[in-house]
Amino acid sequence: MRSLAIAHRAGNSLAGLHAANTLGADVIECDVHERRGQLEVRHLKTAGPLPFLWDRWELASASAPRLGLLELLEADRHATLFMLDLKGRRTSAARAVADLLHESGRDRPVMVCGRHWPSVDVLAELPFVLPVLSARNRLELSRLLERVRRSPVHGVSVHRSLLTPQIVAQLRTSVEVVMTWPINDLDLLESTLAIGANGVISDEPAVLRALLSSR
Repeated sequence: MRSLAIAHRAGNSLAGLHAANTLGADVIECDVHERRGQLEVRHLKTAGPLPFLWDRWELASASAPRLGLLELLEADRHATLFMLDLKGRRTSAARAVADLLHESGRDRPVMVCGRHWPSVDVLAELPFVLPVLSARNRLELSRLLERVRRSPVHGVSVHRSLLTPQIVAQLRTSVEVVMTWPINDLDLLESTLAIGANGVISDEPAVLRALLSSR
């Protein structure tokens, strides 16, 4: 299959959704959090009772408006293939996503990924969900190789630092798509494609544009 251009975090805002669709990205990723019974899409993390959201050097007011998953899906006008990155380690969030998809009548294909595989497994029971298991470190990668050997899934998402041609070849015997991140410069894009990965997750429009134009 052709390599997928995946717009990292583009679904975390309506402006990002529009920009990624205009670019022609194959997949638009968003980060899904459950908070106080609501499903939100955002990269920033909560800080318990403190009145802000944070991530490394970025802060935002906790009272600022937050984009809901339903609002994002309803704003889609392009039959977008979303990749919902489930955050946290509670399967209740995955069940809430499954309920939302059912209640909204959405039955188009949707990718669901996460490092907490039981949450991905919950949503994989839906016939239109394409499950993607993520690995960020070597221990997770070791477990991932064993898991997909026993029970193949649609795809995996593995940090670029962990991938070699041999690892990619091994993964592709069990999965359709080997995605990797963060691919944010053109040299890294070239080397990533050279080792056989066929899903490029990038924050940079120039990288996605180069991948799309090469096909």
